[in-house]
Amino acid sequence: MATSKKGPLKMLAAGTVLGAALVFAAAAGMQYSDTRPFCSTCHVMHEAALTHSQSPHAELACNECHAPHNLLAKIPFKAKEGIRDFIGNAQGKEAPLLANLETRDVVQANCMSCHKVTNQDVMMAKPYCVDCHRGMAHQKKTPVSFREAADE
Repeated sequence: MATSKKGPLKMLAAGTVLGAALVFAAAAGMQYSDTRPFCSTCHVMHEAALTHSQSPHAELACNECHAPHNLLAKIPFKAKEGIRDFIGNAQGKEAPLLANLETRDVVQANCMSCHKVTNQDVMMAKPYCVDCHRGMAHQKKTPVSFREAADE
């Protein structure tokens, strides 16, 4: 029995095309699941999505602040936090879950990565930027006379 030399090449080509399609689909899914439209599909995130859309950071995807930028750190973090949010949604919680210490550390690192130049001379009075700038991404601007923290 003679074997065709084109058979292995066809299988290699098909495998390459299938692999590329899977990588593309995974990348598209990862990118879409970072966005406000995706995050707001859970009722526990509806208010956060609404206030984010009216904030100075409205052009950013949710996970530009709420997930690590490094892909190898992002995937397990996103899976764990996604499960946590899913459980909160299934339990009927009405507000976004409070950020745990790991999430606060991620948000802090992301604040600093984007605002490094403007913060190079800032002495941190508190451990996290959001301790003072808590309403920056999820709250409408409050008139200066009613503010309790910077940038509300």
